Amino acid sequence: MSQIDSIIAEDFAESSINISELTAADFSNWDAYIQQHPSATFFHKAGWKQVLEQAFGHTCYFLIATQLDKICGVLPLGRVKSSLFGDALISTPFCVYGGVLADNEDIAALLETHACELADSLQVDYLELRNKLKRHADWPSKDMYVYFRKEIMADTEENLKAIPRKQRAVVRKGIKADLDVSNEVNVDSLYFAYSSSVRNLGTPVFSKKYFATLLEVFAEDCGVTTISKNDETISSVLSFYFKDEVLPYYGGGTSAARGLKANDFMYWELLKQSGETGVKYFDYGRSKQGAGSYSFKKNWGFVAEPLFYEYYLVKSKSIPEVNPNNPKYKYFIDIWRRLPLSVANFLGPFISRSLG
Repeated sequence: MSQIDSIIAEDFAESSINISELTAADFSNWDAYIQQHPSATFFHKAGWKQVLEQAFGHTCYFLIATQLDKICGVLPLGRVKSSLFGDALISTPFCVYGGVLADNEDIAALLETHACELADSLQVDYLELRNKLKRHADWPSKDMYVYFRKEIMADTEENLKAIPRKQRAVVRKGIKADLDVSNEVNVDSLYFAYSSSVRNLGTPVFSKKYFATLLEVFAEDCGVTTISKNDETISSVLSFYFKDEVLPYYGGGTSAARGLKANDFMYWELLKQSGETGVKYFDYGRSKQGAGSYSFKKNWGFVAEPLFYEYYLVKSKSIPEVNPNNPKYKYFIDIWRRLPLSVANFLGPFISRSLG
């Protein structure tokens, strides 16, 4: 093939790619595509469109690239707009990972270009892509976050030995505390433990509707682990399952959890049960560098891996700083920690739906 023929063939291949938005009829094909893509995460699933729309009322633009009627790339996007925190197009809101998946770099670039054009047309403040790998050296980026992921084994004792000595001793204290473990999906128990913990951190809580929606939309991909003592809920965590990994995502504990080492015991039970059922990886999720959760996960023997949150700025002049480390939120956080739980749970959802 001559050089001219090659250029014509490349131009034809590119022009034959169609980019459209996800519809209900495409859900199964979208999920089938990400299931076979090596870089896909749970947060690329089509169900997030339903969750974002039903639980928060956000507008979604889940982009599909097709060639000869076959999916060759996807990019999930959600718009989170508020007077408090601005207007953003994010892949993927309320998720730790996102970004483009495609058969090749040319298709990925087309999808990202379409996303930038969409951000321009919507006149949002910025487009944010939550990538595991750096894609745009010339885009502003944030290196605040890392993630923790580790291989787990089928043998319980091997998994226990893999935990560093000091943390293993803490886990053993939890084991000896005569705590009860349940895998029943109980939204009330989960929400009670989660909201208690989040309020104590000074963070607005998500609505119970959000949790119910997650459990409904991802019914086949969710699990709940709850720890109790004398029939009283102490700790609980909602986990997602994707391919060969488990991702504990929303969890927390009451004030009694610390003394009983219930949170440590809960994560140990989840890790142990996952290994016994053939799950290969434990994804401990995202943490801010230097935060308490960062140290907690490192104590378990997990190694921090960088996340690359990259920004295409539209109306914003700089990277947004919507996070608890921003000094302007310190007073708000201090006040929130002192609110009665019932008040925090009532007010929280009105704020958290805009945090993305």
